[in-house]
Amino acid sequence: MLKSLEDLDRSDPELRDWVAERVRRLEADDRRSADTHLLKPDLPRDWGIDLYLKDETTHPTGSLKHRLARSLFMYALVNGWLRPGMPVIEASSGSTAVSEAHVARMLDVPFVAVMPRSTSTRKIALIEAEGGRCHMVERPEEMAAASRALAEECGGLFMDQFTFAERATDWRGHNSIARSIFEQLTEEPHPVPRWLVVGAGTGGTSATLGRYVRYHRLPTSLAVADVEGSAFFEGWRSGDPDGPCERGSRIEGIGRPRVEPSFVPGVVDRMLRIPDAASVAAARFVSDRLGRRVGASTGTNMVAVARLVDEMRERGEHGSVVTLLCDSGERYTRTYFDDDWVAEQGWDLEPWLAELPRLLPLGER
Repeated sequence: MLKSLEDLDRSDPELRDWVAERVRRLEADDRRSADTHLLKPDLPRDWGIDLYLKDETTHPTGSLKHRLARSLFMYALVNGWLRPGMPVIEASSGSTAVSEAHVARMLDVPFVAVMPRSTSTRKIALIEAEGGRCHMVERPEEMAAASRALAEECGGLFMDQFTFAERATDWRGHNSIARSIFEQLTEEPHPVPRWLVVGAGTGGTSATLGRYVRYHRLPTSLAVADVEGSAFFEGWRSGDPDGPCERGSRIEGIGRPRVEPSFVPGVVDRMLRIPDAASVAAARFVSDRLGRRVGASTGTNMVAVARLVDEMRERGEHGSVVTLLCDSGERYTRTYFDDDWVAEQGWDLEPWLAELPRLLPLGER
């Protein structure tokens, strides 16, 4: 009787060994990596408000996306999607592509980043230095479709960060930025922050943080800072995830022309739309106060922080606020830190540069 049962065996010991070795390499890389610092710039002591900056720029690939890249590859491996010699394709012209190229090289997997032809030569050089190859399209909105087509053509895997970011990261603990933040706050005066503040690119980080505070029954609120030309803010406000935005973001790493599948609106308590000029001005302001450059996505976070801290002061509320230093500003020497380039965008930074020191007098006690 047993011999009459239908039986299909697709087990392949060599493939399982290959996957196991790649999982081991990712785990080993995780163990070799020290946690990122939680910086505490001073605010006036009588405010009773503590600000913390989770410094994601110290990852080997220099940005918050290093965590995401490692999680995406782990997710692909344990799901049985990735096989020996299979190229990995990603729609990214920025930090995600740099980080995924780094991880792909670690795993001996070919990597191709699909990006607009307008991508800066510096970003291309960073991806290629990590062993990746760049495939150009004419417009940003073509990236996802071109990635799928390329993956089908070459028998590759479209990693699709904008779909899988929220589910690839274990929000309950392992390799979680949320767990790291709360463990680092344990001995601080306000160990449970009033606000966590992040931007939205894939939506993966906000999903991880929002789920974590709900899972652990914490009173912390999550604020997402969105930028001009991004669909997230309107999608969250209207409850319509299908409303596209026509222009697209000029702040690299965050903002999208559509509400991406990885954005989980139900875990977001508040959203703030930040003008591009404010994001760039805040990047310059924070860079000056920290003594090293940070990118404009960090600037976006800091403008939202300034608003929330100001409201806490108005209410006489004490507590802590945590946000992220997303990537290094050295990648943007010829853009956000170039006065001529900024002028070409039509941005007036001066009103924001005058206002931010009043709202966030970093370094004062």
